[in-house]
Amino acid sequence: MTKITSIIPTEGQPEGTTWCGEVAVIGAPNAGKSTFVNALVGAKVAIVSAKVQTTRTRLIGIAIEGNSQLLLVDTPGIFKPRRRLDRAMVKAAWEGTQGADVICLIVDAKRGITEEVDDILNNLAQDESGAPKFLVLNKVDITPKERLFELTLKLHERIKFAETFMVSAQQGDGIADVKKALAKLMPESPWHYPEDQVADVTQRLMAAEITREQLYHQLHDELPYAATVETEKWEERRDGSAAINQVIYVERDTQKAIVLGAKGARIKQLGAAARTEMEANFGRRVHLFLFVKVKPDWAEDRSIYKDIGLDWVE
Repeated sequence: MTKITSIIPTEGQPEGTTWCGEVAVIGAPNAGKSTFVNALVGAKVAIVSAKVQTTRTRLIGIAIEGNSQLLLVDTPGIFKPRRRLDRAMVKAAWEGTQGADVICLIVDAKRGITEEVDDILNNLAQDESGAPKFLVLNKVDITPKERLFELTLKLHERIKFAETFMVSAQQGDGIADVKKALAKLMPESPWHYPEDQVADVTQRLMAAEITREQLYHQLHDELPYAATVETEKWEERRDGSAAINQVIYVERDTQKAIVLGAKGARIKQLGAAARTEMEANFGRRVHLFLFVKVKPDWAEDRSIYKDIGLDWVE
């Protein structure tokens, strides 16, 4: 997960000075927050899926624009929580805004103001931090143009946004403009991370996220949110490769059968795709070993919350 950049002063910023700050990226589930963060970073640091609530924990993607380093806090989608895991995810999302220098609200322009967006707007209206708020209308490439102006007006009636952008995070359209605007608002500060680092997530957690992404991609609606992945063991080998043992936890025996597939065919496909993604991400050879275990109450296990980077909530 490395990227090489050159430090060129951002327009309006003095040469030799560095700037660094946090950008909280919030929004409803499936608004495109992780795709937006990946586009700003210029590398894949957050998993993406057509399923809502894919992001479960806070992750910082690190982008560079000129001599500004942007710490992009990708947060879980905000929705009405029902389970302990839901409450932990929503808590992580709102905590991601605390201390942020800029708050970016990502709105799916095609869906408009949903119940989740309405709740987020109500909460943002009570924010007294003073942090500038950016409105980013995403998926404008698949949204009727006549709807965009009306939606923008409605959103600005609710919140005083410092800037408004219309983007397609998937296509990369409009991303450069957002990046430049964010860079200009970063406070003067030394960079917090090395120039070639693109995320603050550990490789163990990233490996688990990559496998979970493949679960979503390959199983679609067969296994909705009833599974999690834990990197149980990571072994460094002499040849520079890594041997990774992971456990996929499911809630029922029927779900285990789905993950394994006929004669183990499905889990082999999952493993092959996840391994390829890990090797591209880590820049090294990976030996991946997947195991499936039934744990009906995995969402009530404190240790799993710690492993996936969430706080335990009552």
